[in-house]
Amino acid sequence: MTRAGSLDYREAWDEQRRIHDAVVEGTLPDTVLLLTHPSVYTAGKRTELVDRPDDGTPVVDVDRGGKITWHGPGQLVGYPIVKLADPIDVVAYVRRVEQMLIDVCAELGLATTRVDGRSGAWVLADSRGPDRKVGALGIRVARGVTLHGFALNADCDLAAYDKIVPCGIRDASVTSLSAELGRDVTVEEVLPIVESHLPTIF
Repeated sequence: MTRAGSLDYREAWDEQRRIHDAVVEGTLPDTVLLLTHPSVYTAGKRTELVDRPDDGTPVVDVDRGGKITWHGPGQLVGYPIVKLADPIDVVAYVRRVEQMLIDVCAELGLATTRVDGRSGAWVLADSRGPDRKVGALGIRVARGVTLHGFALNADCDLAAYDKIVPCGIRDASVTSLSAELGRDVTVEEVLPIVESHLPTIF
């Protein structure tokens, strides 16, 4: 596990690929990068033109699954680079990452769950609004080893999502731990809790 602080998205992507090659070759153990990014939009392979910002905001196209999302200050991002056991079961791995996010939210006092057909950790619709995602994930597996990962909104500016259709989902919303819990929940507070729950994904 490596705490990488704040790292430009493209730099983090280069580092992921470097570590991925080493994990594939067996020269590095399974590694999880935990970091934050300066504000950036990234588009997975299923992103449609209508999902993208229409004001010229730059978007980085990436090779993970899923659609478009935002990364930025106040959001903890995790990139597990993990060799999956044979036979490879990507869905089971996704479920483990989701469970880790759900467990972290629970420890902080927020009840979240899965939503059928939608990855991530969700707060279900209530008087405050529709279903809303607090923890997102986008995964790729290459040569039996995972890339990309998860993002957990701590105290980010949710207005960043207004320029896009997050994950291509139009009938739900995005939220943060701070918004749901009514107090400032920082990345610094969330980081050790995520670290303590990382064994769930292995």
